[in-house]
Amino acid sequence: MIRSLYTGVAWIAVGAVYAPLAAVRRVTRGVPMHLGARLGRWAPLPGAGPRAWLHAVSVGEVIAATPLVEGLRWRYPSLPLVLTTVTETGAKVAHERFRHVATHRYLPVDLPGPVRRATAAVDPAFMICMETELWPNLLRRLAQRRVPVMIANGRLSDRSYRRYQMVRRFMRAVLDDVTVFAMRSPEDARRMIALGARPERVFVTGNIKHEVGAEENAGAADLWRRLLGLSSSRPTWVAGSTHRGEEDVVLAAHAEACRRFPTLALVLAPRHPERVSEVDALIRSRGFTTLRRSDLPRRSAAATTPFPVILLDTVGELAQLYAVADVVFVGGSLVAAGGHNVLEVAARGKPVLTGPHTENFRDAAELLISCGAARTVTDASTLAAELLALLVAPALREQRGAAGRTAVASRHGAVRETLDLAARFLAAPEGT
Repeated sequence: MIRSLYTGVAWIAVGAVYAPLAAVRRVTRGVPMHLGARLGRWAPLPGAGPRAWLHAVSVGEVIAATPLVEGLRWRYPSLPLVLTTVTETGAKVAHERFRHVATHRYLPVDLPGPVRRATAAVDPAFMICMETELWPNLLRRLAQRRVPVMIANGRLSDRSYRRYQMVRRFMRAVLDDVTVFAMRSPEDARRMIALGARPERVFVTGNIKHEVGAEENAGAADLWRRLLGLSSSRPTWVAGSTHRGEEDVVLAAHAEACRRFPTLALVLAPRHPERVSEVDALIRSRGFTTLRRSDLPRRSAAATTPFPVILLDTVGELAQLYAVADVVFVGGSLVAAGGHNVLEVAARGKPVLTGPHTENFRDAAELLISCGAARTVTDASTLAAELLALLVAPALREQRGAAGRTAVASRHGAVRETLDLAARFLAAPEGT
């Protein structure tokens, strides 16, 4: 009865909300609707099933899935891999990173017909969902086909947990369709069990994102500096994954810091690419010039006076761009958005500044703050003060960066633990 009610609400949501919004985005921003794909009418998949099915909703999850993809290819070399995403930006990163090892498709909307067609197309041996993607009709269809499912790198934010608690009776049935839960932390595991997951299916494996981005080419910083037109002697900071309301704070702090360091460069990366034009206009209204990443290296940042703010308008490059930074501010944290991944910064040995709203990355933020790798700021004044304190003290930057890198390295092992659970609950490694 409850599942039928959910399906009815899902039909209404697709018809009254999703389809109109997708149409508006198509007309106003040129974002494809992928209507056929979202209805499960996929182009034929190469090869023959069964296949491994990995789902990563958007950019962050796709990037986090990188070591897991590599592990799956190594453990199951003859099993074709299908990677699904929901967002256009996630799809772009998936194509760029995995086009030679995985076939990308868009996840169908969670209605019986679309999920039936998609699961028939994949013929999955098993499915792994990054983080906590719980689609009741999809999970039920997979259970009916006796396809084992894993939630990998699972987490339950404060907001998600509160929402799921409101429908706890329904959630118990949904969670019964999941074979194993590989959760980030003991608290995430406790919450999952409290919602109705069977305790014997819930494990704490750690955070896969601890293991993303630590091994980068030693020359990455020099390559990116040349691309962006930044000399090695020019101080640079990055404000990544910013939300509306944060760019004003960042630009005010930048203006303050520029009084002490007139050649200070700022790379500003809005979380949502569709806001680039809005942020560009905001930067100009504050008296700065801008250069968009997509215009480089055709235009040189170093040749522009006054020194511009470099606006990142591309997808999937932010983590790599941290290599050029002396200091990094991670957005989504000065406003109540829950924060973003601070571990990508720490893994690259950079000191971290973040706002107080880090609920979605609480464990990671606490880890870095406790070891001295990160500091919390609350407004333009405190952001400018912390930024200047680090810019004037190279030894302090090195100390905090080293502490962060060490803290991240100490938490490695999540990928191995996750793959071991997959072998135990989903499929034995080939050749065993």
